[in-house]
Amino acid sequence: MDTKDLLKKVRKIEIKTRGLSNQIFSGEYHSAFKGRGMAFSEVREYQMGDEIRTIDWNVTARFNHPYVKVFDEEREMTVMLLVDVSGSKNFGTQIQQKQELATEICAVLAFSAIQNNDKVGVLFFSDQVEKFIPPKKGRSHILMIIRELIDFKPQHKGTNVAQALQYFTSAIKKRCTAFLISDFISDTFESELKIAGRKHDVVGLRLFDVHEEEFPDLGLIPVRDEESGQIAWVNTGDKQVRYAFKSAALERKGRLENVFKKSGVDFTQIGTHESYVKPLMTLFKKRGARR
Repeated sequence: MDTKDLLKKVRKIEIKTRGLSNQIFSGEYHSAFKGRGMAFSEVREYQMGDEIRTIDWNVTARFNHPYVKVFDEEREMTVMLLVDVSGSKNFGTQIQQKQELATEICAVLAFSAIQNNDKVGVLFFSDQVEKFIPPKKGRSHILMIIRELIDFKPQHKGTNVAQALQYFTSAIKKRCTAFLISDFISDTFESELKIAGRKHDVVGLRLFDVHEEEFPDLGLIPVRDEESGQIAWVNTGDKQVRYAFKSAALERKGRLENVFKKSGVDFTQIGTHESYVKPLMTLFKKRGARR
């Protein structure tokens, strides 16, 4: 892709995702993701309903009347996007490929973050860490991230979620919010997810295509594994073959859901056949309701 086409694509994604972020996501994002803590704001007179633990006993003793400390939430956070750029990102039989879906989701999250004065960083991974972009603020930084999401060429095609989580946990010292975006076609990563989830606020976003879970009846077809490059011929006209494929896919999906549940990490799934708006909004509202 030449520079002119790349810039056009970046601008198109910016217009769409920034608009969504402004109109839909920014309020939900604000309520769904906590800042680092509480910062002291002022002291005021006690009012009915104030918590006793907020009373400032020194000021209360001085004025012989109860006063409380008021705190404001420190909103500034660091948001990390951990993005799977393995070979399977190029798969998509519906509206878009998984890479295009990931790019738009990352752009929406990034614009929502900078509207809340948060820093945004990115970690691209395949079966190794491909690139780390340190967290920063500002529109120009976000546009650079979008350019990388569109045009990045990974060196490897496999997937190793565990290695990505290990690198992330080591590289980011202070607690942050991290979105782990992948199809999770990877070896086990449960222990690394638990460690990352204890240190940071991690959210898993599984991107999938419906034909990764269920074959249509197309007769004898070649199926290429984007990560290994191997081609296998599959008789999709055979009901038993289709049933076995679907059963295996459902089993993998169930195991993955269980990994996130046991790790205490929020998790949602978004298909290439659907808009990402509803799944993300549902996730944000669910988190906001828990606060």
